[in-house]
Amino acid sequence: MLVPDDDGVAALSGVDGVRPLRYQVGRPWPSAAVKASVLVPRFLTTEDMSAMLAELPELAYIQLLSAGAEIWIGRLPPGVLLSTCRGAHGGSTAEWVVGGLLAMYRNFPRFQRAQERREWDYHVTDTLQDKRLLVVGAGDLGDQLARRLAPFDCHVTLVGRTARDGVHGVDELPELLPGYDAVVLMVPLTSATTRMVDSAFLARMADDAILVNAARGAVVDTDALVAELRTGRLRAVLDVTEPEPLPVDHPLWTMEGLLLTPHVGGSCRGAEARSWRIAAEEIRRYASGQPPRNLVRGDY
Repeated sequence: MLVPDDDGVAALSGVDGVRPLRYQVGRPWPSAAVKASVLVPRFLTTEDMSAMLAELPELAYIQLLSAGAEIWIGRLPPGVLLSTCRGAHGGSTAEWVVGGLLAMYRNFPRFQRAQERREWDYHVTDTLQDKRLLVVGAGDLGDQLARRLAPFDCHVTLVGRTARDGVHGVDELPELLPGYDAVVLMVPLTSATTRMVDSAFLARMADDAILVNAARGAVVDTDALVAELRTGRLRAVLDVTEPEPLPVDHPLWTMEGLLLTPHVGGSCRGAEARSWRIAAEEIRRYASGQPPRNLVRGDY
């Protein structure tokens, strides 16, 4: 199997039935790759590897190090399985959401600017306590976030693709949106979620509500969000954007009421080790004839 770094070689060396082979990203496959049945792309790869995949005649399974799989959908050779690294980045992404909400409610960006001016800007702030949060995405990310919000006495409502015990269906969003202080996006990017947050979605959000995007930039209609932020009615915390990275002249850079980070929700110390633990277990299951737990099916 093909792995992109030495951490992968170490993580998989003890897995029965697996022989990891290191490849160099951006260079031709090593000669032994023609016999490889498993490929692990590098974390958050953005390049289209369709041509290179065609050079792997025995390829049967791709194991990602990320939770998002959108760039692979529709680009795999027939019959090749795809599994994500769901469970590796949920905790750090949830932590980023909590940090972003705390920064907005406690006015940390304003205090930082005052510090740079050496100005003692004392004022009363809002609080995360008792806020009503609507979390769109009821998978690992949503569950991880709900756990971390519990100590703040937040009232969390989860929304999934379909309704089930403790989870509302996405079809209920129009009725749910007006009743929440913040809406957190933690969904995969699919044909159903692309630009799901459009002008109508934003218009239904409560005055002074905060939109938090920890999903993918294309889940939000950027022009609609810019138009809403310009009115000052809503605020936003974004770790992802469309386009990404933002051009230097993009209006989001200078929006009031916006906290922006450069897609770092899952990028923190220990992320590689957590990713490889999940990946190694998925590959172990595959090598032993069991189905991996994170297989992507259809539009996932």
